[in-house]
Amino acid sequence: MKSVNNKVVLALIGAGGRGSQVILSLKQCSENVEVKYVCEVDAQRGGSVIQELSKLQSYAPERVADMRKVFDDKDVDAVVITTPEHWHALATLWACEAGKDVYVEKNVCLSLEEGRKMIEIAQRNKRVIQCGTQNRSGDYAFAARDYIAAGELGAIVTVKAYCMLPGTREWIMKPDSAVPEGLDWDKWLGPAELVSYNVSRHKAWYDWWAYSGGAAMSGDASHVIDLARMALGDPALPQSIYCAGGRVIFKDKREIPDNQTVAFDMGTYPITLESSQYGNYMKKTPQEIRFSDRFPEWTTNATRIEIYGTKGFMCLGRHGGGWQVFGADMKILAEKTGYFPDEKHHANFIDCIRSRKTTNAPIDQGVLSANMINLANLSYRTGKKILGVDAENETIIGNEKAVELDKRIYREGYKL
Repeated sequence: MKSVNNKVVLALIGAGGRGSQVILSLKQCSENVEVKYVCEVDAQRGGSVIQELSKLQSYAPERVADMRKVFDDKDVDAVVITTPEHWHALATLWACEAGKDVYVEKNVCLSLEEGRKMIEIAQRNKRVIQCGTQNRSGDYAFAARDYIAAGELGAIVTVKAYCMLPGTREWIMKPDSAVPEGLDWDKWLGPAELVSYNVSRHKAWYDWWAYSGGAAMSGDASHVIDLARMALGDPALPQSIYCAGGRVIFKDKREIPDNQTVAFDMGTYPITLESSQYGNYMKKTPQEIRFSDRFPEWTTNATRIEIYGTKGFMCLGRHGGGWQVFGADMKILAEKTGYFPDEKHHANFIDCIRSRKTTNAPIDQGVLSANMINLANLSYRTGKKILGVDAENETIIGNEKAVELDKRIYREGYKL
């Protein structure tokens, strides 16, 4: 167990916008934290976060391209994995094998196999893992969970989750080209299939099944589903899943749909998820509400959750949106404002590195929430077919095509 006086040494793996935000917050959320490495395969990225970190500590982090150098350094206590999603599982496995604790962004995995291995290796190596689902550190999330667990909503009847993001621009597939100077394309691809460089893959990786589960689903709806699961007491996987949808706005070459409607059979109640990328009338919780004692405008809040019980229904918001419970004639029965919990989430990770306690967003719950999204995508990809699920063994029933698709390709040298 480390005290606050014991230094925690971190390394960032993937220096994009979100990674830069997370590592700067981790550096500043607790005393005696240092960042020794910034690992990035693209020489065009990472310079600004290195400059910022240099101002906050007595030395500049070392830039490296190969994450294995970070794992080999015994000074490093923990790594922050903010790469494209297809790297999340393998980087986590390598880090845990090297004795590092891990902060890994969502979606934490892209298949059932990846999730199982992440949980197994973390337990075997006694590693602390914090998933990047920061709602789990929000006071409003704890309060919503406790309110529902106390029976104040009555029996849960149905749950409606939303991730209805504003629309995207038209997407035109560019031709293959030479690898840009300073980019290690082989390392960027990592476990994915070796293909020629294409800027439409590199810069729009969220639109390819090889690298992602989709910007709206994997990148954002994963947060909504995770918060809903937490509020409901972290139920197991559903008994069955059905996902419909398609490309609505632009009939382009993107593999991933911009509109998906999912039904999860949780046994005693259903959860539905609306995930989309159209309609600028839908907005995420704005900044002025994330850090205030105000509530969002629920009807056009893009990432709200509606939990219906026999005594009333709760509107629950991400990003510090808080929650309100309504009864007959829209009478407010209970409410709690929220505060965007990024900083608390990061502080919890540092605290758990020192105490060896379980984080607020442990890997087992991160994997369950991720697999809700992954299984929904498999339902869509197999022709919008219902997937049966053995929740106890976390396996797919009655859809062999989905089972095969769940076995992702891992190149030689990058196998799980």
